[in-house]
Amino acid sequence: MKVFIIEDDRAIFEIIRERFSQWSMEVTKPTDFQKVMECFHNETPQLVIIDIQLPAFDGFHWCREIRHISKVPIIFLSSRDHPMDQVMAMQMGADDFIQKPFNMDVLLAKVQAIVRRTYDYKQERLHTALWNGATIDYSRGTITKEDCLVELTKNELFILRVLIEHLNQIVSRDELMRKLWDDERFVNDNTLSVNMNRLRLKLEEIGLEEVILTKKGLGYMAITKEV
Repeated sequence: MKVFIIEDDRAIFEIIRERFSQWSMEVTKPTDFQKVMECFHNETPQLVIIDIQLPAFDGFHWCREIRHISKVPIIFLSSRDHPMDQVMAMQMGADDFIQKPFNMDVLLAKVQAIVRRTYDYKQERLHTALWNGATIDYSRGTITKEDCLVELTKNELFILRVLIEHLNQIVSRDELMRKLWDDERFVNDNTLSVNMNRLRLKLEEIGLEEVILTKKGLGYMAITKEV
């Protein structure tokens, strides 16, 4: 597991890195505090730890930027003890707030608990899914309805999975492209359209017509149709 620590205190970073490495965690940090998001994209961590007081922009800024594109667990680690700091952190989507000085065993326990809740449960829960009378097998990349079965490519399956995780909610094209390719600059906008059209055709093969709607100028939405 990879942990991304946005912390400018080298001593604290090294203490955490050394302890976490004993639990098979790879710990990385920004190489440039002006380019935190670029480093985040390159590292693709499973958990982020952020200090509030940082060079250039504070931790709240980076929490907000990460939450725009990712649901990765975030823990604030700060010497600031004002209750409003904790309130702001939680309102911005942080999963926990730990005050410095901190106990390393407590930090490690909280990280392990958040990781278990976020990933172990989700992987088990999303191994298969039921949607509009069809069974989606994420491990096999198939959708089955009654006696009909279609196989999806990795991209088609990923798109469907994201849309179903946001059922009856609009997911923008930009968000889909970020999730698929991490950085949309490397993607031709037409590529997403091609994958979406192929996915819809395969869904129609098993009787699932108009279950993915296009919201013009906004994005796409997977819906549950009334039977």
